[in-house]
Amino acid sequence: MNNNQKAPRPSILVEDDKPPSIRKSEEDDPLSLAGESLRSLLTPTPRILEKKTSLVSHHRKTTIKTKVFRKKFYPLISDKEWNNWQWQLQNRIQSHEKLSRFLTLSQEETLVNRTSQLPLSITPYYLSLISPDDPDHPLRKCVVPNVNEWLQMPGESDDPLGEDQQSPVPGLVHRYPDRVLFLLSDFCSTYCRYCTRSRVVGHGTIHPSRVRWEKALKYIEKTPAVRDVLLSGGDPLTLADDRLEWVLSRLRQIDHVEVIRIGTKVPAVLPQRITPNLVKMLKKYHPLWMSLHFTHADECTPETARACARLADAGIPLGSQTVLLKGINDSAQTMASLMHGLMKMRVRPYYLYQCDPITGSGHFRTSIEKGLEIIRSLRGFTSGYAVPTYVVDAPGGGGKIPLMPDYVQGHTADNLVMTNYENRTFLYPDPISASAEDVLK
Repeated sequence: MNNNQKAPRPSILVEDDKPPSIRKSEEDDPLSLAGESLRSLLTPTPRILEKKTSLVSHHRKTTIKTKVFRKKFYPLISDKEWNNWQWQLQNRIQSHEKLSRFLTLSQEETLVNRTSQLPLSITPYYLSLISPDDPDHPLRKCVVPNVNEWLQMPGESDDPLGEDQQSPVPGLVHRYPDRVLFLLSDFCSTYCRYCTRSRVVGHGTIHPSRVRWEKALKYIEKTPAVRDVLLSGGDPLTLADDRLEWVLSRLRQIDHVEVIRIGTKVPAVLPQRITPNLVKMLKKYHPLWMSLHFTHADECTPETARACARLADAGIPLGSQTVLLKGINDSAQTMASLMHGLMKMRVRPYYLYQCDPITGSGHFRTSIEKGLEIIRSLRGFTSGYAVPTYVVDAPGGGGKIPLMPDYVQGHTADNLVMTNYENRTFLYPDPISASAEDVLK
């Protein structure tokens, strides 16, 4: 759809849903965000199903880990149920008591205050990828609460990026001149322990209501400088198709909004959500881009590859956002494996983030030099498409600042002096003017 055309404005039937993240028990139905009216839409049409089969029939359907996990813990659950994203949401692991049935919890994982921190939530699918016995397993460290979350280091704060100070209306952050961050809800299917928005996500403070959304949309309408809108949260793809489409269609009614982006971790933690019907709907709102959050190559499973293939086949450019995390992905080999895995799934490595100084994240943060070392290990040793931009999101709302290894060694009167990825020195002819030469002296 081009920007000069007005998208049809679908109706939104469910008013002010109660987010699943604030429910009292896992037995309660958490699917208010999913929308009962859409259950019939989740079954692919014969034509789409035929195409899907022809594309992926020669690939594995799942990992051995997931097969073993399902056989042990969910032997009576059919493939149809397991592969239903609503079933995955409804059966999230949300308590330490339930988690201990699947994992042998370490002392650091059990000595956690369970009432006032970022909630625990893991989909059964993602839990199937986690080692049950090794507390140092990369994916396990990302999503299982740890007592270190209660240690506040110097420089850490609940809102290190100053989002609350750059929020003209609730749930909208306007930091850069031509783009805004639109937080649709505070709900994720799986909560990352290093989350920048742990102060709000999972607590029901960013409610997915039309009243709040309308205020954000009115701000965008009245701000013609905004040409790019990033939908985030929480995870926008945990909304039902009709609710998400309502937002997309409203944005497409605004002439100066040229690009819409969606930030999501769903393909990694809930790939079942990427249904044919969701993709068919998203295709109507191009130019639409997606930033996918990946942490480790263990997330590049057959299920995730199929989800990414559906999105890429729909013409949606996919970029990855990875947080550099100590003991999880802070080695050259681990990062290269992840970047190569993403490339095979048609996901372009985009950003490598230095871990934000959110309260309780000290055990996740590496030094800046470690990040530069990893970029040096990638640049020249793999394709340029596989090298993300390493950035620090400046505390206080300064925005993303790119960091690069220093390949420039100096400048003579006639040449730029550089070293390459092999640390060999090269001269590039670049004569400087007499006035510039005086400055250098």
